[in-house]
Amino acid sequence: MNKKRILTGDNATGKLHIGHLVGSLENRVKLQQEYETFIIIADMHSFAYPKYVDKPEIVSESILQVTIGNLAAGLDPEKTHFFPESAIPEIYELAIILSMLTPHNRALRNPTIKEEIKEKGMGDNYSLGFINFPNLQAADILCVQADLVPVGEDQLPHIELTKELARKFNNTYGKTFKEPEALVGEVRRLVGTDGNTKMSKSLGNTIYLDESPEALKEKVMHMYTDPNRIHPTDPGKVEGNPVFIYHDTFNPNKEEVSDLKERYTKGTVGDVEVKEKLVSALDTYIAPIRERYTYYENHIDEVKNILEEGVITTKKEAKATLELAKERMQLPKY
Repeated sequence: MNKKRILTGDNATGKLHIGHLVGSLENRVKLQQEYETFIIIADMHSFAYPKYVDKPEIVSESILQVTIGNLAAGLDPEKTHFFPESAIPEIYELAIILSMLTPHNRALRNPTIKEEIKEKGMGDNYSLGFINFPNLQAADILCVQADLVPVGEDQLPHIELTKELARKFNNTYGKTFKEPEALVGEVRRLVGTDGNTKMSKSLGNTIYLDESPEALKEKVMHMYTDPNRIHPTDPGKVEGNPVFIYHDTFNPNKEEVSDLKERYTKGTVGDVEVKEKLVSALDTYIAPIRERYTYYENHIDEVKNILEEGVITTKKEAKATLELAKERMQLPKY
């Protein structure tokens, strides 16, 4: 391989939002010149969530939407291989092999799994596939021998497990897999518009990559701010205030942001002005992404061709990796 490789991607559970953008997508775009990039649309992973088990149409439609979101963010189809997870059966076989090396208690103590069970109110209503989610993700990554995995902060435990499994396989059967490194975006976890610590489609606190100017304005103007600030003349808190977190992240006019913060803490600016300036900054930020999004939505056949080509390339790599793993394990060839 001439270039090192990236494997990263998204669940097929709806459109991508600006939390995805700053958490992982921007890193993907920056690194695509330097790394050979594989983008997985994790449709099988999506069925690990109980709410999608009986809604296959959402998962199916999301394959195209997630691909479009990545392309709209700036990923170049000439440099990037896009593929649905379900199109690469070698991943499933590798996941079974890796599951044989994963202690049951190790799978259960994954903090991201615990957090999602609590966050989504699953109780005891989660499948074996949900607990095996990180193992399947490890197979996604290792099947193309990725060197680097751009992810959101919540995915770090999964990458740590991937490294553990690669190391354990290599120590047991001989050098086969690389141990990939994780790369988290500058904004490790973007808060939701409702002030929740995480922007999430399931919580309905998102701003999507193709958000219209009208919908964007409505969402920003209803954003959570300082709950203790009743009047515009009351001194307000900037730290931890979602509106100012967004200004710091998306508003390139740092002088304006600094001025707003100073006046907010003194009680000489109202929430309306602060939010209106955020609407302007966010709309400018999203506009070129929205434009590309519209282009690909109007050229679906082009998107499907990109996926077909990505599947061909990924299948070849995954097959070679699986054959090497089985050879190391002295499994018979027929």
